[in-house]
Amino acid sequence: QVQFVESGGGLVQPGESLRLSCAASESISSINFMGWFRQVPGKEERELVASITGGGSTRYTASAKGRFTISRDNFADSIYLQMNSLQPEDTAVYYCNEYPANPTYWGQGTQVTVSS
Repeated sequence: QVQFVESGGGLVQPGESLRLSCAASESISSINFMGWFRQVPGKEERELVASITGGGSTRYTASAKGRFTISRDNFADSIYLQMNSLQPEDTAVYYCNEYPANPTYWGQGTQVTVSS
């Protein structure tokens, strides 16, 4: 089964940017919908942040729209999340997965902390 490895998180100040990467262990070309999810502190649920189809169509939650950009590179079997104008409420562990999420595909995630 495919495994996802997320990277690129870190500690940033409000207003700064980060670019997250997600590398798959095998081809994602057959996975139409891929998504970035996040789990905020104190919550068990992982909420969808953004999704992208194999053709490049994207969707965002209201909080992400205008600030985040999801992209994918099927040749590199990777997806990315460019996050700009980060705010403290964006603090979370970020994960990639197919969408809807396949529970067997969750990786370790990458921690994003936004704090002054």
